[in-house]
Amino acid sequence: MLDDLALFVAIVEAGSLNAAAEKEGLPTATVTRRLQRLEASLGYRLLHRSARRTQPTAEGAQYYEQCRPLVQALRQATMRLDATLGAVEGTIRVLAPVNFASEILAPAWASFLEQYPLVQLEMELSNEVQDLVGAGADLAIRIGAQADSTLTQRKLAEVRLVLAAAPAYLARHGTPRNAAELAKHAAIATLPLREWRLRDPVSGTESVLRPEPRVRVNEVRLAVLMAEAGLGIVLAPELQCDASLQSGALQRVMPGWTPQCRTVYAVWPQQRYLPARVRALLEHLAAFTARHPLLSSNISP
Repeated sequence: MLDDLALFVAIVEAGSLNAAAEKEGLPTATVTRRLQRLEASLGYRLLHRSARRTQPTAEGAQYYEQCRPLVQALRQATMRLDATLGAVEGTIRVLAPVNFASEILAPAWASFLEQYPLVQLEMELSNEVQDLVGAGADLAIRIGAQADSTLTQRKLAEVRLVLAAAPAYLARHGTPRNAAELAKHAAIATLPLREWRLRDPVSGTESVLRPEPRVRVNEVRLAVLMAEAGLGIVLAPELQCDASLQSGALQRVMPGWTPQCRTVYAVWPQQRYLPARVRALLEHLAAFTARHPLLSSNISP
């Protein structure tokens, strides 16, 4: 009804149905039909109509005077909202995993805020999958398959997994050469990787291990530190082991046996229109992950 009310105001101001139709970019028949629908809903005639000219009835003139300021206020509010949604400014609330957000994406947050000085970031870091809508968040970064069909998702990257252990641990316990030997070693597990899926790079045979670890944690950095301390073999994202592998604190175990990757997504409520500031952050994160040396080579076209 609001659209029909605004059209009625436009008809009165244009002076005729034809002029209003031309101004609004509508067929004259559509304008006539919508005016008739409005009159029917109100129960009285609003305009005296002729081929070239319309004149408000007494009721129509009164209705016009009451409706005109409402239509103007609605238009102004719409213009202000359009300006707000189109501006890269304001607060963006983001949910993200602790390690990935604070280590891998740290430079991305900083460069985004530098590029857009009128944006404020509110970030809640947790390794638990939180209710995005309930948390009032605009965007969430999640790793792994996304089953929630109420969310829109965009793939940002894929993270390789590696098996690694401290040289001292391998010196004491030996280096496993296959899945059967790996199953006999002490394991350090990170959630949610309860299953270790392996593929023999020679035969292609797949194995699934369900280790009973000495340690299971939901914080990858701690798992890597415990592996460095020689407590066992860890299966973890290469991103978070890379520095330890480069320094020699850890070394790869059974390279080529861990074909699976974990996909990184940005997700947001399906029904929610993305303001310009959120779209800008989404594009910034996508560009950052595409350039990352440990991520970009894994992104599917």
